[in-house]
Amino acid sequence: MNLSDPTERAYWRRHLSGLVAGRKVIGGIAPLAGLTDLVTHLVGAGAQKPLLVHSSRGAGRVPNEEEAHLVTVEVARYATMTEELRDHDRLLRELPSSVRQAIDAYDPERDALWCVGPFTSSEPVDGRTVAGGREPAWAALEDKIVADEIWDAVGFPRSERRVVEVSSPDILEAASHDLDLGSGVVWVADSRDGFNGGGEYTRWVATVEERQEALDFFKSRCDRVRVMPFLEGVPCSIHGIVLPDGTAAFRPVELAILRGEGRRFVYGGQGTTWDPPESDRAEMRELVRRTGALLSERVGYRGGFGIDGILTADGFRPTEINPRFSGGLTTLGRALDLSLFRLLQLNLSVGRDPGVTVDELEAWALPALDRRRLAQPKAVVDRPVAEEPLEIALSWDGVRLHRDPKGDLTLVVGPNPMGAFAKIDTRDALAVGDRIGPLNAAMMRFLDEEFDAGFGPVEPAPDVRTST
Repeated sequence: MNLSDPTERAYWRRHLSGLVAGRKVIGGIAPLAGLTDLVTHLVGAGAQKPLLVHSSRGAGRVPNEEEAHLVTVEVARYATMTEELRDHDRLLRELPSSVRQAIDAYDPERDALWCVGPFTSSEPVDGRTVAGGREPAWAALEDKIVADEIWDAVGFPRSERRVVEVSSPDILEAASHDLDLGSGVVWVADSRDGFNGGGEYTRWVATVEERQEALDFFKSRCDRVRVMPFLEGVPCSIHGIVLPDGTAAFRPVELAILRGEGRRFVYGGQGTTWDPPESDRAEMRELVRRTGALLSERVGYRGGFGIDGILTADGFRPTEINPRFSGGLTTLGRALDLSLFRLLQLNLSVGRDPGVTVDELEAWALPALDRRRLAQPKAVVDRPVAEEPLEIALSWDGVRLHRDPKGDLTLVVGPNPMGAFAKIDTRDALAVGDRIGPLNAAMMRFLDEEFDAGFGPVEPAPDVRTST
């Protein structure tokens, strides 16, 4: 099958659409704006009018009642993204009676397909099949403590590290001293209490005071931390999709992980305008292939996954694995065909024949992704800076963002369960070779100036890799 041929790609789309065509589908739980794409994918695949269970409005366009049946589930305001995502599975399985009644009225036969986010388990909900969730063995691989075992098993270079009990502060102090290459060390927590992400359980520490503060934070939240040297370089990721005949490996994605005051990591969006040296790209894609094979062999993994790391002066050094359809895969999908990527993930998550081989998928996706670049600056604000969604036209001078009615960028800000979410959706703000980090930093500075968002000074990581 030649997916570059629109006719053959349409045939493949019809095959993937068979999972939902003519079927009732329930989507959620998520902010309503976060379900807009799902409605587009489902309608395009021939599903019946879906029912959406949403927790808030979110930022950006939302489906209306002509497009979907809408049911709201009340949630508390979360202090962190980690708390919110950890709560997804519980919310799904402890829905209020009013929400259950609405769902049963929509689907009395309980034949509907539940389309969920990746932080939900794959167990059926009230007898309804779940698509998009994860097996427990898959989710367990996201523990940062076990990631290095995977790099060792597939034979890929990694940074030195030690895993230390938080109940052993003397050993933790010694490990930090031994592994410090001059810029401090990074501590990251285990997943004892479930998923953690967005840098919320990660600390970059270099002084006695910083280490003590980090220890006080971790004591009640985990049993062990991984200690590794702080790695200078561009944060980036590489992604793949495990198919029945192997693993399709895609192009690198830059991660806008910025540096804030007090050695704080501030997470932003992703982009594909930046390119690492070709030799590094080839090694990163080979890492994906090996890792996909390992995941398939060990736990029967299928579907998308991502590997985050740093492109250091010595090459790519992986730091964690995300066994799910991650933000980087969403970025790649938006640059290519997000509906097809999402439908492929749903089919794989329920064990349905994907109708495509590794060679067929790569032959279409790789050249197209190199032609169609995308930058998506994002920011999560931990305070309610916008009660209603706002859209602001902006222009970018390469350093700062400015309000400009004729600007070609649009900043969208809206409420979410943590406070607020902001993003700039653009395909043309950056040229090939440009990095997303500086634009994401400028967006956060603009949010501080206009909304008192509280990010403080943030800077992108430098590119220190010069060899090819």
